[in-house]
Amino acid sequence: MLLVVDNGSIYTKNLVNFLSEKKIKFISQKFDEVNLSDIRQFNSFILSGRRKNDRKINAVNSKIIKYAVSEEKSLLGICYGAEILALTLGGTIKKTSAINGEQKISVTTKNQICQDDAVVFQSHNYEISKLGNDFCNIAHSETCKNEIFQHNNLDIFGTQFHPEMTKDGQEMIKKFTSL
Repeated sequence: MLLVVDNGSIYTKNLVNFLSEKKIKFISQKFDEVNLSDIRQFNSFILSGRRKNDRKINAVNSKIIKYAVSEEKSLLGICYGAEILALTLGGTIKKTSAINGEQKISVTTKNQICQDDAVVFQSHNYEISKLGNDFCNIAHSETCKNEIFQHNNLDIFGTQFHPEMTKDGQEMIKKFTSL
């Protein structure tokens, strides 16, 4: 079973609608409704984007990330979800000028969720500037060097963009849910 953690992104409804249309079994919970003692029932996690910075959002998402790593569960961090994933495991983020709209990303390393360049939707003011040692970069764009990254040994991915917003991105989500 998949847990979608809704961190308040305006795009989470698109993610939930896509998963429902594809008949993927999941539960969506707002970050402040996630009972961390119950996360053992889930095999995989998607951490959504967010609208504002909040310590409680960060704490809940970091605990889920640490659980996914320790129990070798699959996880996809989207936008903020990717940023907190990188931060939790030794990376850094930096403020950037607002990036909005569709953009082409270049896949540098073929992987389980994307094999080819893709058109994705960007909407962020921060970006991952450095990945921790547990990650490798697998895609970049003209405006962002860490568009997609992957854990070196686990099915854990981060996307700086919102895959739920384009056909190419939705294909990545579909492949992630079949891991």
